Amino acid sequence: ESTLDGNLQVFSGSGSDDLANGICEALGIPLGQAQVSQFPNRETRVQIEENVRGLDVYIVQSMCAPVNDHLMQLLIMVDALRRSSADRITVVIPYFGYARQEKKMAGREPISAKLVANLIQAAGTHRVVTMDLHAPAIEGFFDIPVDHLRAASTLVEAVREFDIGPRIIVGSADAGGVARAEDFGRRLGADDI
Repeated sequence: ESTLDGNLQVFSGSGSDDLANGICEALGIPLGQAQVSQFPNRETRVQIEENVRGLDVYIVQSMCAPVNDHLMQLLIMVDALRRSSADRITVVIPYFGYARQEKKMAGREPISAKLVANLIQAAGTHRVVTMDLHAPAIEGFFDIPVDHLRAASTLVEAVREFDIGPRIIVGSADAGGVARAEDFGRRLGADDI
């Protein structure tokens, strides 16, 4: 049974169904009902099936592959909830797509992470919760509050359960992840190389 006062509703896009269900189970509330599908021409269709007027609403949606589909689902869900008179809309984005495009590496290139931040705000989002951004500077792309969570301590606990031995090497796919990899290695007790 829920201990919440009924002013909270959680919805999910197709990029985070399992996570959203787990969050709702932990909170003791049902997942908000919304149809997220596609029209025959493959445009995204969203229909909110709950009364959200005056509620504090959360959308859980990772921007994993297919990134563009999940991003559009998120934007359209925010718009649908705003037009349904939700009081406050918070988006929970475990994986923030386009985050690796946070700066120009050459002339005539976009800063796609900034564009995505602008789109999320323009849709009507009041707050963003995300994890392990490629570059912490992305928080500054938003003019709304951003809660940038770190998963290192939880991941260290999970890795230790594997009992993989005393020699651990932690690496990064690119320069943007080096600081996170170094932090993770220190927490695991990996040797410096």
